[in-house]
Amino acid sequence: MLTDNHGRKINYLRLAVTDRCNLRCFYCMPEEGNNWLARTELMSWEEMLRICRVMTGMGINKIRITGGEPFVRKDIMSFLSALSALPGLDQLTITTNGVLTTPLVPELKKMGIRAVNLSLDTLDRNRFLAITHRDELNNVLATMHALLAHNIEVKINAVVMEGRNIQDITTLVALTKELPVQVRFIEEMPFNGAESHYTTLQWDHVQILQTIKNSYPDIYKIPDPKYATAYNYKIPGHKGDIGIIAAYTRSFCGTCNRIRLTPQGTLKTCLYEGGGMNIKDLMRLGATDQELASAIISAVGTKAQDGHEAERTTHLNGIHQSMATIGG
Repeated sequence: MLTDNHGRKINYLRLAVTDRCNLRCFYCMPEEGNNWLARTELMSWEEMLRICRVMTGMGINKIRITGGEPFVRKDIMSFLSALSALPGLDQLTITTNGVLTTPLVPELKKMGIRAVNLSLDTLDRNRFLAITHRDELNNVLATMHALLAHNIEVKINAVVMEGRNIQDITTLVALTKELPVQVRFIEEMPFNGAESHYTTLQWDHVQILQTIKNSYPDIYKIPDPKYATAYNYKIPGHKGDIGIIAAYTRSFCGTCNRIRLTPQGTLKTCLYEGGGMNIKDLMRLGATDQELASAIISAVGTKAQDGHEAERTTHLNGIHQSMATIGG
């Protein structure tokens, strides 16, 4: 098992396969959009599969595929099929915006995908358009229902934003009444590739929970799974449940078991880390699998205690990268 310098076992890789996306959510990328990476700057599918094989040999047994939007990259399904067959990989999950995903759900089920995180910040068509700059809400909802019809676990990720979707908090909670989904409300983070668009966070996890309690006073706390990033809650009589992720407050960092790999091959041991080690360059310079493993061990051995420490030591000029560039 990989172990960091704080004694934490690292068994979870978040792999971003592309920086491109078919939505333009303002909190994820600059208003004018990203400067997309050239194809040669991205890791190839073969390079991604190789580094994942090295990592599963080192104890990584859970991989989440992110982007950008994973399904905009050509041949993603062939890659997922090969990845799902890696020895030692127990869980392969995906985060998607759901725009292109509906027709792919049966194949995802066949290859053993058991859980999908669906990004959905509002159930209102006009607000969806205002947030994402695309009129795709119906396609996202179709994906949600297709996943549930195939008995794939669905977690809905909703970023809580002042002046954008506060009125959607209780509407999204209401989904859990009849649907076996977990709706997870996420504190907004300054990862839009520009200067932070707020000076203080108005909607932290405490305020989000209080808003839910105002409509559902009988909501109660349920146990959080090991390594969970969300505080988990249940409303009596509801099929689904609620999660609140203190992503900006970063109160879950102490038990972090994750590392990230960006589309261009940068290994990041923390979301708030400004730099990282480029695995792709090592591979293209001819590194052996053992040399790659040694480099990964070295990087994990300098992992920050939490996101605050990582930000203090690497954050420059008040600007964070775009979440699409880092990997959601």
